[in-house]
Amino acid sequence: MPKKNHIHRIGEYLPRIADGLLSKALKTSGAVQIKGPKWCGKTATAERQAASQVYMQDPDRSATLMALADTKPSLILQGKEPRLIDEWQMAPQLWDAVRFAIDRGHGRGRFILTGSATPQQEPAHSGVGRIARLTMRTMSLYESQESTGAVSLEHLFDGFSDIDGFADFDIEDTAFALCRGGWPEAVIEPDTDSALQMAVNYVEELLDSDISRIDGMTRNKTWMRLIMRSYARNISSQASQATIAADMQGEPPSENTLSDYLDALTRACVIEDLPAWNPRLRSKTAVRTSPTRHFSDPSIACAIMRATPDKLLNDFETFGLLFESMCIHDLRVYASALNGEVFHYRDKTGLEADAVIVLHDGRWALIEVKMGEKQVDLASTHLRKLADRIDQDHEGAPSFLMVLTATPAAYRRNDGVLVVPLATLAP
Repeated sequence: MPKKNHIHRIGEYLPRIADGLLSKALKTSGAVQIKGPKWCGKTATAERQAASQVYMQDPDRSATLMALADTKPSLILQGKEPRLIDEWQMAPQLWDAVRFAIDRGHGRGRFILTGSATPQQEPAHSGVGRIARLTMRTMSLYESQESTGAVSLEHLFDGFSDIDGFADFDIEDTAFALCRGGWPEAVIEPDTDSALQMAVNYVEELLDSDISRIDGMTRNKTWMRLIMRSYARNISSQASQATIAADMQGEPPSENTLSDYLDALTRACVIEDLPAWNPRLRSKTAVRTSPTRHFSDPSIACAIMRATPDKLLNDFETFGLLFESMCIHDLRVYASALNGEVFHYRDKTGLEADAVIVLHDGRWALIEVKMGEKQVDLASTHLRKLADRIDQDHEGAPSFLMVLTATPAAYRRNDGVLVVPLATLAP
């Protein structure tokens, strides 16, 4: 159990990085779609900038709203703008109605669409140029106010690499935060046992009903649990679908069925694999293109494996893989604020970077994740060797090389590599 627990008021809204992204998107697009896992705070964030709301899952109105969506969806769109349409994917035809309304009425910032799943049937029109897309994730350590924010990714990309900082966030705190996750209700929950239970509740509700609501298909709950458990066991690895199938007990599903289940988990924003980076290299080297396996929040893996903070502290191999996933999660949140994306890199020689941040203006950085100080020297050597392998005449020089850790102190090594505790990082 952590030696401290941040105390917040029940119902308190902690500022989110998505607040600024949504505000900016509303100024440039007719509508904004916010996609992300259930319970990550999409609705609360959207409500703060919406002038009116309609909730498609409202039990008192859902049947009426669904019938209206089939007969005259434009009526659902009527209200003060920006108008929030929560869980719009329950009636996918609303997407085309929003697009048509924007075309007819023009203007920006008219609608906010939130949803915890992507419908299997694509809308007739993509919405390109009219509907901006915003991915919202669970809370990072910076948003939960557990990171000091002493080391800013934006400043590093701008060339300010003389860093320092100290994180009063020890290994017990890290284990607790991993198992609790970034679910807003868990973050503000003062009772630690209740906070830890929320990720377990998420998994059970997902398996009981949510995964079938995506497209109305009934799926084998046992298979789904086994697939998620295999995913958890293979987190932060490039495990193939064949490996996941082989890891399941008894008779595994067919390849097509497994693909369907993984697609459902992706559309429900439960899993979020990390794609491979394919830069131009100085010499011909085969780059691995398999994605790295991750959940949208690493606490899902903890919940499905019934991992507790105490169990993680007694199994550092599993702890290390989950910590890597936690780092990837937070890096994705921070990169989104910088108009960037996160990838991984691995080639046939074994050189790898757990994370590669690539900004849309072409700047990039390599990051290795190591929990302890003992591994920093080797990680730094690998990062410098990998940076030399990249064709910098084409890609440009890296903005920085970083080892992301669970140690307390942030500093710049003599070789230029940055050592940064996750609990000091900010956008």
